[in-house]
Amino acid sequence: MTLVRPDASAADGASADAARLAQLTEPELVERSLAGCTAAFDLIVVRYGRQIYRLCHRFAGNHEDASDLSQDVFVRAFRGLKGFRGHSSVGTWLYRIGVNVCLNHIGAKTPPTEELGTREPADPRVESPAERLMREERAVQVRAAIARLPRKQRATLILRMYHELPHQQIAEILGTSVGAARANFFHALAALKRELAQVER
Repeated sequence: MTLVRPDASAADGASADAARLAQLTEPELVERSLAGCTAAFDLIVVRYGRQIYRLCHRFAGNHEDASDLSQDVFVRAFRGLKGFRGHSSVGTWLYRIGVNVCLNHIGAKTPPTEELGTREPADPRVESPAERLMREERAVQVRAAIARLPRKQRATLILRMYHELPHQQIAEILGTSVGAARANFFHALAALKRELAQVER
């Protein structure tokens, strides 16, 4: 005879609920969240938490601010669920909130100097200490130059270069046309090249 702990059935039920939630579409998760199912919104956070954190990290330049901004994004998303109409994906909607939160909180603050992305350490067999130092200095210059770009150009460049989003999705996130998104990207690249050329001179 197998003994079953009193809480085993409850745990099994919770696992079954989680499995059912995982099968829901994004609009269904939003609908369940609006109906008061916090687990449904938690699943949205799990699905998009890393992407939103990376976005905030690109703008903020450090873990502490990025964590605070990410949390703010999801708080705003939860409060604004009633306004989600499903005209875009949940991911696009969250990116839109994230860009607005980052631009509004960071604005014209001093450009970040901390490493924005987590990269694998260079192989010392192919990169000397001097080469690594020059690469890191160049990375700081690039981040500072990006931080000085106009707001929409900065957001477009980050979404395109670091998140590899298509121009169509970037246009939806920024509330602009695809043509304007493309133009913002190319203007941002041109401005970045000019700034870096000046630094090198």
